[in-house]
Amino acid sequence: MDDKAKILLVDDREENLIALEAILSSLDQDLVRARSGEDALKALLTEEYAVILLDVVMPGMDGFETARDIKRRKKTRDLPIIFLTAVNSDPDYAFRGYAAGAVDFISKPFDPWVLRAKVSVFVELHNKNKQLRDQTALLREQAALLRDQTALLKARPAEAPGEASADGSVGERLASVEEQAEVLGKHVPSTLRDEYEELSRRIVSLREALDGQDPAAGLAE
Repeated sequence: MDDKAKILLVDDREENLIALEAILSSLDQDLVRARSGEDALKALLTEEYAVILLDVVMPGMDGFETARDIKRRKKTRDLPIIFLTAVNSDPDYAFRGYAAGAVDFISKPFDPWVLRAKVSVFVELHNKNKQLRDQTALLREQAALLRDQTALLKARPAEAPGEASADGSVGERLASVEEQAEVLGKHVPSTLRDEYEELSRRIVSLREALDGQDPAAGLAE
């Protein structure tokens, strides 16, 4: 499995793309080219990116228009965009860039060390968010399994052989899930907050069902 983050490089000039690739190659991430705003929007339909380096001045759809379209899409509205522009460009460009949703604005020719450092921060943030999403998905799967096991326990007669040990096993696993969810909750980003809160509600319902406070609560989808 390839764990490299994807970085989208958007510029209509071949020499600029080559320069960006040379600067960012040491980060050992997946560098993806787009020669226009339209190409960038197409690339975002099928892949997930850590950050976009977006040239301002391009024929057809310029960087500002591209950024506005990116921010209008639910899937990509939180994607960080770094605008790139010539040092002698319109002073108003920076204001327009931030208004369009940019997180940073770098003038060409840029310091390779500065650009690489800024991009690496967003790559690291992307990787941490991905790890948190994976942990949330795993806990959700564990909660679903425990829900099914709890339902079976509730359906058994009280005198069923082995129920106490099974109940204890489910309780131990639920306690582990609760502990992991508590740790996860301290680091979950705002983009995953709704999903985490739904997971928390499911875990609480499971605990209530297992403890016998509300036998039906943990059985609902």
